Amino acid sequence: MFQGATQLNLDSKGRLAIPARYRDMLLAHCAGQLVLTADADGCLLVYPQPEWQPIREKLMKLSAFDPRIRALQRFLVGHAEDAVMDAAGRVLVSPTLRTFALLDKRAMLVGQGNKFELWDEARWQAQNEKMTGFTADNLPPELEGFTL
Repeated sequence: MFQGATQLNLDSKGRLAIPARYRDMLLAHCAGQLVLTADADGCLLVYPQPEWQPIREKLMKLSAFDPRIRALQRFLVGHAEDAVMDAAGRVLVSPTLRTFALLDKRAMLVGQGNKFELWDEARWQAQNEKMTGFTADNLPPELEGFTL
């Protein structure tokens, strides 16, 4: 559904303009209804509402008696905020989420299949530098034999 990386600028109110190539798809799929939440890597996750809902429900059905599960519930659902794409294709990112992800002006919107990641541009560049350090010796076993 979503792929590719696009450099964006947040305006003075903290809004970002969704790239035109995704707007019609988001309007058709979720009427522009999105959910933004924090990610442990320091970026934000941007889900169409229908993609987020089953994740939230599955996560909240897990036992909160396990402190690791409770911490994940608190982190993901606690940071989750509804957002609506306006008529100009813009989405407001709350001050809380902007602070979490260190978003100021320049950002990267990265398609990840059923969702986007929203990165501060400098953090995105640092993340990419980490990826270039991977070799066949230090990849997870699930990627053994995976070729591009």
